[in-house]
Amino acid sequence: MSIVDETPQPATPGVTDQHAPPATSAPPGHHPAALSVRSGRWIDGYDPEDHVQWEGEGRRIAARNLRWSIACEFLGFIVWQLWSITVVKMPGAGFHLTDSQLFWLISMPSLVGATLRVPYTFMVPRFGGRNWTVVSALLLLIPTIGMGAVLSRPETPFWGLLLVAATAGFGGGNFASSMANISWFFPAERKGWALGLNAAGGNLGAAVAQLVVPLVISIGAAGTLRLPLAGWIWVPLILLAAAAAMRWMDNLSHARGDLAGSLAAIREPHFWLLSLLYIGTFGSFIGFSGVFPKLIADLFPTYSTVAVGTVAVSLSFLGPLVGSLSRPYGGKLADRLGGARITVLAFAAMAGLATALAVTPRSAGFLPFLLLFLALFIAAGIGNGSTYRMIPAVYRARGERRTAGGTVSVERMSSAALGLIAAVGAYGGFLIPQALAASRRATGAYTDAFDGFIAFYLLAVLLTVVVYLRSGAMARAKV
Repeated sequence: MSIVDETPQPATPGVTDQHAPPATSAPPGHHPAALSVRSGRWIDGYDPEDHVQWEGEGRRIAARNLRWSIACEFLGFIVWQLWSITVVKMPGAGFHLTDSQLFWLISMPSLVGATLRVPYTFMVPRFGGRNWTVVSALLLLIPTIGMGAVLSRPETPFWGLLLVAATAGFGGGNFASSMANISWFFPAERKGWALGLNAAGGNLGAAVAQLVVPLVISIGAAGTLRLPLAGWIWVPLILLAAAAAMRWMDNLSHARGDLAGSLAAIREPHFWLLSLLYIGTFGSFIGFSGVFPKLIADLFPTYSTVAVGTVAVSLSFLGPLVGSLSRPYGGKLADRLGGARITVLAFAAMAGLATALAVTPRSAGFLPFLLLFLALFIAAGIGNGSTYRMIPAVYRARGERRTAGGTVSVERMSSAALGLIAAVGAYGGFLIPQALAASRRATGAYTDAFDGFIAFYLLAVLLTVVVYLRSGAMARAKV
């Protein structure tokens, strides 16, 4: 059964519930740890590894927080990707920008978002998961209102556009805190599916942004474009999501990561290898999501938008859509078969598909290009889920760490690593557009950039096989 099949009832602040019936499969005499909810929706005594508590109350609490985490992260991804589809429309709306400037507007949100993921990782233990979700959702008002303002003035200088595009990085930062927060709510055997759902729900925002923005800016526009609506339309939904998170999400008192836990996570040599793998999977997903609308516009301008009545639809939304939907299945397959095995298959598929894209001539037409790119998005999505699932598995296999300040638990290191690796991986969203821009400036085509992507994917296959499938300790742990 899905972990979100429940229909949970919200906990009541200030009420202690210590009477959940024990599960029938619990050991004789075992009683769940008592849960209590303090003012501010702080929950004490939560332990997802306690089977009786999980079956009695924990599952409902986790499912409720997962739902609203997905909703807020979904809007974060929408905001993060708004410029990727909007820049394609800006020349037709009177903005005079070079090709290089357009690529900078696409990649700047990813650069800022990736950087913000580091401090965002520390916000959950500092302020509480529910509290920070509300704050991070409200921060999305800055880029959306700012976009509405600057896109109403074609004379806005490039530096002003770039500054507002940078604030869209707030949406990218949400992912790190959201994933770190949700990891505290679920037992180890359910983390892969839960984190996959949370990530996929957020990733869908990239697809929705690319579907909805062309529709909204062209409705009733009579041949013109209402670009400011690309930002304004999300303001009411952001306010609604922040209010819902305040009402129904919870803070866990035991989710207390610290600097020692983060430093221990970073000092683990596998941290850097996992980050490299995540650049290849998630970095590819977010990077290709950002450039897909422009690649279509550059290579097949006839298909950049498709008229449906009086509105225009961009087919670019299909890429992030299939990539998002495939992500939780990557996590689920990793739970069953091991993350390393699925990651190897994902990278091998990505290398093959990128090769096919590089060698398929433009004269073959739009359909082969679209189908190959959609398959590449699916492979990247599966790799996202499996690679992210590997993180806690690797840290469990390596065990706790002793530091000058005492022993750092596996749970603390894993939670910190989830956010920090997500931060490093997100830099792929900046690197891919910049690599494509450099390739086009140098050769007039994108082929050289794809050659580089292929080499990276093959390297990732080799490293994963050698370190995680052939290495004795990791192989025995079925990472």
